[in-house]
Amino acid sequence: GIPLFSLESYRPVKEFHGLAFTLQYEMSYSNILNMLDLAGIPLRWWERSDEDPLIFVGGPCAYNPEPLADFVDVVLLGEGEEMNMEFYQVWAEHLRAHDGKMNKKELLDEVVKILGVYIPRFYDVTYDEAGHVTAVVPNHPDAPEKLVKRYLQHMDNAYFPENPIVPYLDVIHDRAMLEVQRGCTRGCRFCQAGMLYRPVREKTVEELQQQARAILCNTGHNDLSLTSLSTSDYTSVDILLRSLIAEMAPKNISVSLPSLRVDNFSMNLANEMQKGKKTGLTFAPEAGSQRMRDIINKGLTEEVILEGARLAFEGGWTRVKLYFMLGLPMETKEDIQEIAHLCNKIAALYYETVPKEKRSGRVQIVASTSFFIPKPFTPFQWAPQCTKEEFLEKAYLTRTSIAGELNQKSIKYNWHEADASVLEGIMARGDRRLNRVILRAYEKGCLYDAWSEYFKNEVWEETMAECGLTTEFYSHRERPLDEIFPWDFIDCGVTKEFLKREWLKARQEQISENCKVRCQGCGVTRFGGGICFEPRDVGSYGGC
Repeated sequence: GIPLFSLESYRPVKEFHGLAFTLQYEMSYSNILNMLDLAGIPLRWWERSDEDPLIFVGGPCAYNPEPLADFVDVVLLGEGEEMNMEFYQVWAEHLRAHDGKMNKKELLDEVVKILGVYIPRFYDVTYDEAGHVTAVVPNHPDAPEKLVKRYLQHMDNAYFPENPIVPYLDVIHDRAMLEVQRGCTRGCRFCQAGMLYRPVREKTVEELQQQARAILCNTGHNDLSLTSLSTSDYTSVDILLRSLIAEMAPKNISVSLPSLRVDNFSMNLANEMQKGKKTGLTFAPEAGSQRMRDIINKGLTEEVILEGARLAFEGGWTRVKLYFMLGLPMETKEDIQEIAHLCNKIAALYYETVPKEKRSGRVQIVASTSFFIPKPFTPFQWAPQCTKEEFLEKAYLTRTSIAGELNQKSIKYNWHEADASVLEGIMARGDRRLNRVILRAYEKGCLYDAWSEYFKNEVWEETMAECGLTTEFYSHRERPLDEIFPWDFIDCGVTKEFLKREWLKARQEQISENCKVRCQGCGVTRFGGGICFEPRDVGSYGGC
């Protein structure tokens, strides 16, 4: 009977003017309903009064907000540093004009005019007999037909929390986190973040040094993690790492790079990282065969992967994590077996590279496979997803293939849950009809779906059937190129034509060059700023 309350003041959440959620992961959707319930807030927007908080959301999953359209009042599309204060200012002026009370109808009439604000109730969705979306049409005079994301041009101007709350219990990311850049130029075809956060924008070394000092001083953490989609791609990574390690190592503070590209892992980088507290290295080849790496546009050859591993072993590392995906489009049995072969070659390379007298024991290669989930605004948004049974067959083949390798004792293999991956795929590409599925599943006890011990797959399957929807429709079919997606009314920067072009190139096993080498014409130049705007050969597409 205790209402959900705020951490700092113990004030019931229901007494606040607003409640915001960052949508980082589709499997958290039932927990959003649980938090509203615990706070005593009606779940659907039409059940709430002016006395109830405004429910608004943002984050990467907000780029397809349709599965939550019944539950939220406002969706903020894009980067919060750019738009949040503008949204709050309009809200504050509204409250001042109404003596501290909300008139939601009037407030929404005002905030809908803000660029990047999506209000689901201001749009009507129509479907054909087969269940495909035929149109998303505004029903409000100020609601735009196309929603354009908000975008921060200069990262040094971004708000950075230098004095965050420090937990008093063990948490997964128990370290200070420092975002060095935003975006990625690589163009991996499965990667949603690499498309949503284009173009690349870097912070200056000076700004990062100041932020590192502040957050470490204010928190007492002894581990600083330099984060981004590909931290080793940061232009001045060597200078930054050298300066931070020189300053932090005497204080027993380690500096780590959790996101490394094996193709730009250099000996200089290895030597600098060796000066701090040594941690494991993580590389993500994503696929075992060259054919699959070309299909996903990973931009890695086996020679490059082995050279990166050799440098790591020469630098003193004995534990390397490797991330792969199973169930990628056009994957074959041979592609999966190549995962085992690649792990074995890397393990063998350790024994070839490090003399016996210098070894501290057996090398440990930790191979982890996740299951491919097609995401909106990626070239693979048209791709089918495997069934749970197909995923499990692929994981079994990977495990048995590793067990048959010469160095299998040096290789540990982990894989994700298959049924949860299928549900994530349904939510990722879902439409408004999933609202009643989520509500009904929650009412049946579905909570903490990201935790395997709580995940009730049979309840979700049963609820989908009750609502007249199928997993086959949302997950396992290949979309035709002319299909209208539930999120097509949102402009994330990259154009649908570019994504189509990349999907067709994947089908032909063709690669696209890194944006730093040649512009691929994705469309983001119109936003201004970013690395991709430097003059260079724009290829056959004439630029963005």
